[in-house]
Amino acid sequence: MWTTAGYTIGTSHRLDRLAEADLIVLVAGSWVEHPPSPALVDQLHSAHQRGAHLMAICRGGFVLAAAGLLDGRRATAHWRWTEEMATRYPRIDLDPNVLYVDTGSLSTSAGTAAGIDLGLHLLRRAHGVTVAAEVARRMVVPPHRDGGQAQYIRSPLPVLPSHDSLRQAMQWATTHLDQPITVRDLAHRAHQATRTFARLFRDSTGTTPHRWLTSQRLALAEQLLETSDLTIAGVAHRAGFGSVDTMRLHFARRLGTTPTHYRRTFAGAPSPAA
Repeated sequence: MWTTAGYTIGTSHRLDRLAEADLIVLVAGSWVEHPPSPALVDQLHSAHQRGAHLMAICRGGFVLAAAGLLDGRRATAHWRWTEEMATRYPRIDLDPNVLYVDTGSLSTSAGTAAGIDLGLHLLRRAHGVTVAAEVARRMVVPPHRDGGQAQYIRSPLPVLPSHDSLRQAMQWATTHLDQPITVRDLAHRAHQATRTFARLFRDSTGTTPHRWLTSQRLALAEQLLETSDLTIAGVAHRAGFGSVDTMRLHFARRLGTTPTHYRRTFAGAPSPAA
């Protein structure tokens, strides 16, 4: 297969190898100009019917679209190609504002970098938040990027900035998430005026201190829900949300689920009552 960079990708396996695969990844390529062959379409349908997960990265989603597997389903694509996909395949419920979409057996990502987000999501779904977080650390990428494509078209969100005082303030915050933390507290730790700190934080990370803190609290809550026997109220307190209602609100906004449902999904055990 020819890539958009002008080189080919070869493989020692044939299409019949798809009959045994549990996960099939469709990488970005010249799928718009060169649609999938009937043989590939047949193999993808067979794999989907027997329960394999089909994961499309960037323009790899055009393969699933051409095969009709995305008809009537929610999906996403890179912002440069959403109009093309919507025009060619109007039966797809296309969401151009998210980094990836996972419908259970089919998943699509907005772009190649978003393919990493999707891969970490699938890894977390299969093996838990701790494993996915460790893989993310080795890759030097965030274990979970919240928000949609528009937020990241300009620049990705780094794990920690290179600015020493800013990094130290953020590291301090991650070890005190059970406490109330304000932007003024972070600025004090960085030995800066509040407005100067807020501006530096946004320039260095691409987000606001408040939004970053919420993401850290959510990440801690996810870990506690999966790995601890704390009650939902206990998790809310330990993660610094203050109340179960506040934590539920942020889970709904950022993750599209509830703390109780998250625990049932990823911990694999009955959850304590909320």
